[in-house]
Amino acid sequence: MALQKVDTYPCYVEPFHVDFTGRIFMGILGNHLLNAAGKHSQRRGWGIGALNESSHTWVLSRLSIEMEELPRQYEHFEVKTWVESVIKLFTNRNFAVLRPDGTAYGYARSIWAMIDMETRKPCDLLKLYDGDIVNYIVPEDEEVCPIAPHGRFRFKDAELVRTIETYYSDVDINGHINSIKYIEHILDLFPQECFAKQFVQRFEIAYKAESYLGDTLSFFMQKVDENETDIEVRKNVGRDETPQGEVVCQAKVRFK
Repeated sequence: MALQKVDTYPCYVEPFHVDFTGRIFMGILGNHLLNAAGKHSQRRGWGIGALNESSHTWVLSRLSIEMEELPRQYEHFEVKTWVESVIKLFTNRNFAVLRPDGTAYGYARSIWAMIDMETRKPCDLLKLYDGDIVNYIVPEDEEVCPIAPHGRFRFKDAELVRTIETYYSDVDINGHINSIKYIEHILDLFPQECFAKQFVQRFEIAYKAESYLGDTLSFFMQKVDENETDIEVRKNVGRDETPQGEVVCQAKVRFK
């Protein structure tokens, strides 16, 4: 029997998944989105377990989350996910974060690449497994994700605000710093007052390069306006081989 193209997964906000306001941490919400993506892919033969057998794996390239409200402690919600498009080296996957009554807390967009685990280079998705991935595309007119596409970043006067070391708990199964860890480290740059009367309405992140255990991460902030800040993360700033550091990721945080 042919699989449906859209899956929905139940989630629950545990007490240890919320911040001091009782709202779910953005990093925890991000994990729910990535788990839904993994389950959706696995059901269709594109999960990491199957891919690793042929030395392939998924790498998250971009993630944009936009919420009108964040789920709170003890609330049940669902994550709906589907593939919007496939363009050779990248696939666009969308998400809806839904209340039990079907209304939306918010939505998310993501871009993924498939890489060869030995060469670390991207693969042509339309050639892998005879292009089977196109069978799961849901056109935009059939399943709508109403939030804006991923934006661009322009850094001119970014200021270095923090440098941290990377440790065991930062590293994921692919051997590099976990994509959600960057979200947590970035939000840690903001004082508690920012979250007391506001919440993160939109979080965008673009992953540029991998970083590994032992790398140092330097965070540069640039204020856009009263509610919006751009952040650039560079690794190993000041080391002889890369005195300016290599850009690892860029992010935008907008409070409401």
